Amino acid sequence: MHDLRRQALESGKTVSRKARSKNGSPASSRPNSAPSSRAASRSRALSRTSSEEDENGNLSDENSFSTNSLDELLNGDTPDPITDAWRADLADRIQELIDRKRSSVQGREKCLATYVRTLTAQYAEEDIRGKEEELVAAFLKSIKTEASERETILAMKGASLYFIAVNWKMTDLDLEALAMTVVTSPSDLIYEVVVSPIKRIISDSASISSKAAAVHCLGTCTFFGGASDDEILDNMAYLLEVVASDGAFIEAQDEPTPVAAALEEWGALSTLIGDLTTDSEEAAEYFVDQLSSSDPAVQIAAGENIALLYEKSYRPLTEDDGPADLSDNEIISDPDDIPGVPKLVKTYDAYRRTDLLKDTLSDLAKLNTRRLSKKEQKTLRTSFADILDSVEYPTHGPRYQNAISQETGKRYGSRMTVRIHKEGVMRIDKWWKLHRLQALRRVLQSGFVTHYERNPVVFESLP
Repeated sequence: MHDLRRQALESGKTVSRKARSKNGSPASSRPNSAPSSRAASRSRALSRTSSEEDENGNLSDENSFSTNSLDELLNGDTPDPITDAWRADLADRIQELIDRKRSSVQGREKCLATYVRTLTAQYAEEDIRGKEEELVAAFLKSIKTEASERETILAMKGASLYFIAVNWKMTDLDLEALAMTVVTSPSDLIYEVVVSPIKRIISDSASISSKAAAVHCLGTCTFFGGASDDEILDNMAYLLEVVASDGAFIEAQDEPTPVAAALEEWGALSTLIGDLTTDSEEAAEYFVDQLSSSDPAVQIAAGENIALLYEKSYRPLTEDDGPADLSDNEIISDPDDIPGVPKLVKTYDAYRRTDLLKDTLSDLAKLNTRRLSKKEQKTLRTSFADILDSVEYPTHGPRYQNAISQETGKRYGSRMTVRIHKEGVMRIDKWWKLHRLQALRRVLQSGFVTHYERNPVVFESLP
C-alpha cells in the first residue's frame, strides 16, 4: 500500500491536502462484534442518495450499484410478484455462465444481466446451492479478462448478489476447484479467492465505472463474504487511502465516482467495528476534507460518515460508570425520559475541531448555488441539516424532528421510514442502520423488500 501511495505521489498527480500531510496508512483498531440480532418488529428504513440515473437513462438494476433518491426509495412500491417461471430461466442462465465455450462478449453480457436481474428480484439461495464453485469461477473469468466494461460490472454485481444470496458460513466448498485463481485453504472461504482480482480492477482498470463498481463489490464481499476482523480493517484502510488521495491511489485522480464509492463502503464496513477510538480522528480529517468536493455524492457520503463517527463515539451508561469519573457534558440523557432508554456517555472525541466542523456543515445545509440543480440542492441541504443535528446531538438519527406529537406528547424523533408492503414499516433511527441499508440497496435495488422478507442474511443485517 505504501509503495502504491509513493508511486502516486511521484507520478506528479495532485493529491488532497490531507494526503500530502500523511506518509503512512491509517492505524487500525480491533473490532468487537457488530449488532446482529433479529428485531421483533419489521421497522427499518431505506437508502440516501448516492447518485441519480444518468441522463440517457441507461442505468438499471442489473448493471448499476447506485440508488435512487431518498424520497423515491421511501415511497417506492414493491414490485409485483411473478410466477415461478423464473426458476427454469435462472437454471439455464447459470448453466450458460458456467459453460463459456463459444460464448461471445455480447452473449455473456445478456446472460449476466438476466442472472443479476433475477437474483435481484428473487431470493434464490436454493437454486444456487451446489453451483457455488462454478459460479464464482465464471464471475472471476469475466472480471479478470475485462473483455468489456459492461461484462466486468455485471460480473461484479453477480458476485455481490452471490454473497448476499448464499450463506457465506458454508464450510463444504471445495476451493481446490478455484486453485488456478488463488491458492487458498478451505478455512479462508471464498472471500480469499475473489478479493485479489477485485482489487486488481480497482487499481489497474482503465474504466472509471469499473473501478467504482469494483469498490462496491469489494465492500459487499468483505461484509458478507467471511472476511476476518483484520481483513475488514485492512480493507477499510485501503478505502481510506482512496479517499485521502482523491482517487490518485487507484489511478483515478479527482474522479468523484470511485471516491464516493470508497466513502460509502467505508461507512458500511465501519458498522462492523465496535470501537473506532484509534481510527476516528484520522478518518474524520479525510472526510472533512471531502466536504469541499464539487461533487454532491462525495460530500453527502463524507458527511454521513462523519455523523456515524459521532454516533459511535457514545455508548450506553452502565452501573460501572462512577459519577466521579464523568463530567456532566459527557453524559446525554433521553430528552423525553422514555423508560428503558439508557443514558449515553462519550468515550472519545470523534473529531477535535467540532466547532469548525459545525460551521462547515451549517454552510452546506444552507447552500445556494447555480452549479447544482434544484433537486440536488434540496438533497444536499436536507442531508447536511440531518448531519449537523447529529454532530450537535449524537443521539439524533437521520431525519430527526424535535416537534412534539399531540398524540403522545413526545418528540417525533427520527422519522425516516420505508413501507414494507401495505402493513409494515421499517424505521431507521440510527446512522449505522442507514449505512447498512444503503449498502444492501446498492446491490439489491428494487428487490430489497423481497430479500428483506425472505433472506435471513439481509434481515439479520438490520436488527
